[in-house]
Amino acid sequence: MLKKLFALFILSTLTVSASAQIFGWGKKDRHTYVEIRTDYGVCVVKLYNETPLHRDNFTKLVKDGTYDGLLFHRVIEQFMIQGGDPESKNAAKGVQLGNGDLGYKVEAEFRDSLFHKKGALAAARDDNPEKASSASQFYLVQGKVFTDEELDRLEELRLKGRKIPEYQREVYKTIGGVPHLDQNYTVFGEVVKGIDIIDIISGVATDEFDRPVVDQKMQMRVLRRGEARRLEKQLEEGDS
Repeated sequence: MLKKLFALFILSTLTVSASAQIFGWGKKDRHTYVEIRTDYGVCVVKLYNETPLHRDNFTKLVKDGTYDGLLFHRVIEQFMIQGGDPESKNAAKGVQLGNGDLGYKVEAEFRDSLFHKKGALAAARDDNPEKASSASQFYLVQGKVFTDEELDRLEELRLKGRKIPEYQREVYKTIGGVPHLDQNYTVFGEVVKGIDIIDIISGVATDEFDRPVVDQKMQMRVLRRGEARRLEKQLEEGDS
């Protein structure tokens, strides 16, 4: 009797596992969400599964507490807000930041479908020829809204003839972004809640180095599975 019950248990487990793969319930289909807490409020970013190297690296650093207490050290209105320099923690006022790193890089993961729309999360980098990303420095895109004429000029002058896909043009004409960075810096996530935080921080007063006069500190944490599911439900219902 016990053998039959055990066999039935194994069969039901395999059936559920197979169903999960068929209907998209598997772990590989889940997304990782990270909460970024600032003095102006909280935003939440979704990390893309299409960029697993950046997703896993960012998640590890968040869990390790690497970002806690660091600054958004470079802020340019209608462009982006950048943070993640490990040297920015407790940095003296007026010091130029942006050269700190963790001693390694992350291989570039360019994807045609992932682009610099407003709210995009992307990795900063130096001028290395492989376009590999900084281990910790990142930016959130604010950008601007473009016209067709501006996008045409951009394609001709800065994109060396590369055509922006039509669906991306529509986003750049309505939501906005920074199209000239596409395929040059890895986009690995996007803000799904609290995008107004980018607008607020991008508008603060800055010094000659684009560093905010008043420090803009961050705290981060990875959302737990239950929190992530509730967030996804809210997003499905249109609450962003």
